[in-house]
Amino acid sequence: MTAYRLSRRAALGLAATPLLWPLVRPARAQTLEKLVFQTDWRAQAEHGGYYQAVAAGLYRKAGIDCEIRQGGPSLNISQLLLMGRVDMTMSNSFEAFTYVREDAPFFTIAAIFQKDPQVLIGHPDTGFNGFADLKGRTLLIGSGGRVTYWPYLRKKYGLSDDQLRPYTFNMAPYLADRNVVQQGFISSEPYSISRALGRMPPYLLIADAGFSAYQTTIAISRRLATEKRDLIQRFVNATLEGWAQYLKGGPATEAANDLIKKANPEQTDDRIQYAIKVMNERGIVLSGDALQAGVGAMTDARWQAFYQSMVDVDVLPRGLDVGRAYTLDFVNKGVGKPA
Repeated sequence: MTAYRLSRRAALGLAATPLLWPLVRPARAQTLEKLVFQTDWRAQAEHGGYYQAVAAGLYRKAGIDCEIRQGGPSLNISQLLLMGRVDMTMSNSFEAFTYVREDAPFFTIAAIFQKDPQVLIGHPDTGFNGFADLKGRTLLIGSGGRVTYWPYLRKKYGLSDDQLRPYTFNMAPYLADRNVVQQGFISSEPYSISRALGRMPPYLLIADAGFSAYQTTIAISRRLATEKRDLIQRFVNATLEGWAQYLKGGPATEAANDLIKKANPEQTDDRIQYAIKVMNERGIVLSGDALQAGVGAMTDARWQAFYQSMVDVDVLPRGLDVGRAYTLDFVNKGVGKPA
């Protein structure tokens, strides 16, 4: 619903002359409410739904002036949220539980990625076909992965910390050793590696191992979600519709892609189209609950199951109030549901 603010009426005696009302009624001007959304990295197709909502005028139609600020390697976006420098941030399930642990007044209101897009990338023709094939290989995994999905994979597949080596966001160590497996995102690193190898490498989507974390979530303060509930609902609806449009691709998304490329010149048309393709093929946004409840869907059962899976591998402590990590108030309304 578009928000309007009525101009002040200046004519006196209007009620006494109803026939003049259509002639003297002041025009109604739209007043947009400002919101600042902070992404977790530089602009890319993985943020495409937000840029689509800007380019297609979905936020403006909802009465919102939405500023998208892109992240970067040295930017602490959680700190920006804590300090009130931004209204919302792109977050994840682990950050939501951090807020619970620290009794911080923030929580998750939508989960854009139903599947964690992180992958482990092997080499062609080395028998790398499944998670059991990780045994005996050198694994390049960064500090973030070591305290999130790695404990889960280690326990489930009988792996060892001795296999781990640092991941430096550089392909050279991977390319130098066919026994090496490196981390990445399904929509990015496999494409870059394919350019170097001349063919697509095999990779494993960590979500396919049962790792059920929500990713690319939206974090917000409880106060803002409560005091401006209608505004936040309009933002969420516009965002979810933006994602539904963006994933369809085609000419209707060209303006959004232009915004992405302008903000981050490293993004090219071929990279963007590859990312959209694999997000659709692997159901990163539209799968599971989202197929019926719409883009951004979340459930109590999945939050609880994920929490328990992380407790079981000593990533999260026992006794947290899972319900304080999120709210279902703004999602599961069928927005962006596939036809």
